[in-house]
Amino acid sequence: MLKLEETFDLQKDVVFDILRKEASVCRVKEYSEAVDTRILNIESDGSILYSWKGSTGTTRIGKYNSNNKQNKLLYTFDKQVCVSSCSLNKEETLLAVSLTQNTSEEERLKPISKCLTLLIEIHPINNTKVLKAVDCRVKVQFLHQECDRKSVLESHLLLLTEDGYVDLYHVLLCKQEGYRVVMANPDRLSKIAERIADDFSWVQWDGHTQRLYYLTLKEKFLLRCIQFYLTHTWETVLELTLELPVNSFHTVKFVNLGFDHFNAEKSDKDLIRMQVFTNQIGSMCVCYSQLLKDKQDLIYKIVLIHKDCSKKFKVSLSSDKSSQKHSQLHPLFIPIGYYILVYLQGHFLHCINTRQPELLCHSLFLAGDEVNLGLQCDPVTATVLHTEDRSSGQLLDLAGGTIHSAELSPVFLLQILRSDARPRCPSSKSDPQRLAALHCLLVYMGDDPNLELKIIEWLCDNMNPFESFDQVQEFILASLYRIVYEKCLSLDKVLPYSSIFEKKEVPVCLLEIPGVVCTTELHIETDFKGKARGAQRFWSELQWNAEKTKYLDAVPNPRYRTTHIQAEREKARSERRLSSQLNHIEENTKKVLSMVDTWCLDKKLVPLFQEEDHQQRALIGLTVDKLREHLNRHLPRLGKKKTDLLVVKYVAKLLELIRHMLESVWLKSKLGPCVLCLMQQGSPAEWSVLHFMLRILESTRGLSLPLPPGYHTLLSVFAVRCLPHHTFLQYIDHGFLQLTETFVSRLMTDLDNSDANESLKFSILKRLPRHMEQRICHMWDHPVSSASISRDYVKTLLEKHNKSKGFHFTGRDKPGFRPEFLPLTYLAKMLSDIEAKGSVCVCVCVCVCVQFCWRIYCGDINAKASISEEQRVFKVVFYFPSSLHAASNPFEEQENVDARFVEETALMQTLILLGSETK
Repeated sequence: MLKLEETFDLQKDVVFDILRKEASVCRVKEYSEAVDTRILNIESDGSILYSWKGSTGTTRIGKYNSNNKQNKLLYTFDKQVCVSSCSLNKEETLLAVSLTQNTSEEERLKPISKCLTLLIEIHPINNTKVLKAVDCRVKVQFLHQECDRKSVLESHLLLLTEDGYVDLYHVLLCKQEGYRVVMANPDRLSKIAERIADDFSWVQWDGHTQRLYYLTLKEKFLLRCIQFYLTHTWETVLELTLELPVNSFHTVKFVNLGFDHFNAEKSDKDLIRMQVFTNQIGSMCVCYSQLLKDKQDLIYKIVLIHKDCSKKFKVSLSSDKSSQKHSQLHPLFIPIGYYILVYLQGHFLHCINTRQPELLCHSLFLAGDEVNLGLQCDPVTATVLHTEDRSSGQLLDLAGGTIHSAELSPVFLLQILRSDARPRCPSSKSDPQRLAALHCLLVYMGDDPNLELKIIEWLCDNMNPFESFDQVQEFILASLYRIVYEKCLSLDKVLPYSSIFEKKEVPVCLLEIPGVVCTTELHIETDFKGKARGAQRFWSELQWNAEKTKYLDAVPNPRYRTTHIQAEREKARSERRLSSQLNHIEENTKKVLSMVDTWCLDKKLVPLFQEEDHQQRALIGLTVDKLREHLNRHLPRLGKKKTDLLVVKYVAKLLELIRHMLESVWLKSKLGPCVLCLMQQGSPAEWSVLHFMLRILESTRGLSLPLPPGYHTLLSVFAVRCLPHHTFLQYIDHGFLQLTETFVSRLMTDLDNSDANESLKFSILKRLPRHMEQRICHMWDHPVSSASISRDYVKTLLEKHNKSKGFHFTGRDKPGFRPEFLPLTYLAKMLSDIEAKGSVCVCVCVCVCVQFCWRIYCGDINAKASISEEQRVFKVVFYFPSSLHAASNPFEEQENVDARFVEETALMQTLILLGSETK
C-alpha cells in the first residue's frame, strides 16, 4: 500500500561517522566499542539531534544536517547523563536540554529533583543556566521562526511540564568580543517567563507551522490551538469541543516533542490516542482512536474542521487477534496529502479521503491478514512525524533508528483496479474499493502521464460499465476535478467529481463498509478566535472553508450537475434565441477551442478539431455559460476573472481529455492513416476502437457533456468500416451515430456506385435533414443527384417567378390538382393565365406539357418495374422552359446552373422512364 523510501539511518549516517572520529581521537586503528546512540528530537528544518556515549564515558549531543548529510558536535557533558529532551535554536547558539536525574542506590538519599532543565551557551561553549528543577518530566522546544534580520539576538523557548503547564521564555542575547553569543539576562529568565497554557492532559507541537495544540478539561474536553507569529507574539486561534471519556489519558501525553528514552510512556493504559493534521490549502483534521473495555471493538473518529463535520467509525476486531500479546492496541494515523491512513496491523487499513468524505466509496477500506503497509518495524515502535511537505508522510522507527518517507503506492492501487474485474457482476464486493482506488490514482496521483496511460489501458480492457458505477464517467469527472481541486476547498461542494451524485439512487454497496459502522455528525462546535496575521492566512482560509460548507449544506443543489444542461438544450430548441445570446455562446466556444489549440499544437494523430460541428460548438458554449453562472452564484469570492479562466480551462480540459483517450487507444492499436479510408473493411483493432468510442459517447451523453468537434465524423467512419450496412443504419436510427455533413460528403464521393453502396447512399439521404440533403445530393455523381439539382432549381425558379408576378395559388381553386406538386399546379394556373391572354401556341405547348407531366406523376406511362413509387417521384424532373431567366443554384452561391443542362437532364430522365433509352 505504501511506497517507502529510507531518508535517514542512524547507523549509516551517524554511528559510522562517530566511530571514525572517535578512532582518530583515540589514535587507534578502529574504535570498536559499541556506541549507544539515541535520537532525541527532530527540528522543523529537518535537523536531527542525537546523543551518544563517547570514548571517554561522557555523554555528547550532536546534530545531523539532513541537507548536507553532515554531523556536528554541539556539546559534551563532563559525565554520563540521561538526556530526556533536547532542542537547538535556529542560530545554533543555544542548546536546551532536560536531564533525568540518576536514581542509583548511592544517590537515592540525596534531595535531588527528578528532572533538571538547562539552557547552555554553545557559540562558543560557555555558561549554563538552570531553568527548572522539578519532580516531573519536562519537554523543551525552541521556536523556529523565519526572520528577515541577518543577526537575531533573541530566542524563544517553550518549556512544557508533566504537571500540565507551558511557559514561554524570551531569551535576549548579546555579542561579546565580536563573536561570542551569550545570554543578556540569565538571572531574570525565570521571572519574565510567560505562562501560556494550564491544566492540559495532551499536547502536540507542529514545528513547521509553529503551532501548539493542547487538550484541557472543563465541563468537556476542549482542544485549543496557539499560533506563534514572527513578531514573537502568540494568540489562541481555535477552540474545539470534543466528546472524550474523562479518564482518557493515564498521564500527560506529549506528541512531536522529542523522544524520551528514560521515561517510557505506557500507551497501553491510555484509552485515547490523538493527533492533529493540517494542510496549507486550509484543511484541519483531528484524529483520535478509542479502545473499548472488552478490546473487541475499536472506535476512531476524524473531525474534519474544514468540512464542518466529523466521521466516527466503529470496527469489530477478531477475538483471536485482539487478545494476542504485544499486539498494536491503537491504530497509526498517517497523513499523506489529503488522505489519512488509519492502520491497525493484522486487522484493517482505512485510507480516508478528507476532501470528499460524503460517500464511503471514495475512501479505501481493506481488511484481513493481507493488509500490510510494508513497514520494516513493529507499528508499536513507529512514530508518525509531521513534515513540511504534506504530500508524503514520514515514519520513524525509534528502535531501529531509521526514518522513511511514505507515499501511496500506485502499483498497489492499480492491482486493486485490475483484480477480479467482472463488469456487470451482481453484488461485486470489490466495486467500492475499485472506485476509491480509481479516484486516488486520478485526482491525487494523476499528474503522472504514464500512470494515466495505464488507467486508460485498464478502461480499454474493461469497457462495460460495472454494476454500481460507470468507470468512463468516473475517469472523466475525476480527471477534470484534478485541475481545480487545489484552487479552493469549497469547490468540493460545488463542482462534480463523481458520477455517483448523478444517480437517482446510489447503490447500497457504495454507502456502507461490511463490518464497519459509520456515523456522521454535522456542524461541529468550532470557535475561531483572533485574526490571521502576516503570512498566517491559514486560519482565515480554514474559517472561510468551514463557514462556506455550512452555507452550501443549507442551500438546495449546491453541486453543479452536468445533466441540467439537457434541460437547457431542450429549452434552446423550443425557443428562438436572440442573436446576442447566440453570439455570447459562440464566444465561449471560441475561447475553449483556442485554449485547446495551444495545448495540441504537436498532437495531430487523431483527426479532431478539424471541422465545424455546430451542435457540439453550441453545447460547448452552453456548458461554459451554465458552469460560470453556477460558480458565480455559489462562490463569488473567486472573482469573475478567476472564474472565467477556471471554467474555460475546465471545458477545454474535457475536450483535450477525450482527445488524449482516443490518441492513447489509437497508439495502442497501432492504427495508421488508412483507417480513414471508407472503401476498406475495418480490422479487429478498429472494431476495438469503435467500441471504446461508443463507450465514451454513451458516458458523455449520460452526463450531457460536449465532445470535440469531429468526434461524430470519426465515429461514423469507424462504424461504416466495421459494421454491416443494415447494422450501421440501425445505429443511426437509434441515435448512436450522428450523421455529419463532413462524413456524408466523403461517403458520397469516396464510395463507388455499386448496388450495395448505392442502396446505402439512398438510405442515408432519406435520413438527412432537408437542408443538409440539398447540399449533399449534388456531390454524388449519379443521375439522381442531377435530377435533384434540376428539380430544386426549377422549384426555386418558379417560386421566384411566382413572387415577381404576384401570383398566389391555394389549391382550393383547382381541387382536381395536388397542391404539393408545385410544377404541375403552377403550370395549370399559368395555363389559365395564358388562355386569358389568347396565346394559343404557347397554350397548346403548355397543355401538352401539363398532360405529360401529370401522366408521369400518376404513373400512367409504362416505366421500369423496378422503379418504386418513391423513386419515381424522386427522379421525375419537370422543367418549365425559360431561357430568359438564368438563376444561381440556391445551395451553392458561387456556382451557376445552366438552363440548357436542366432541360437536357429533364428530357433524358423522361426518356429513361418511358423506356426509350437505357440508363
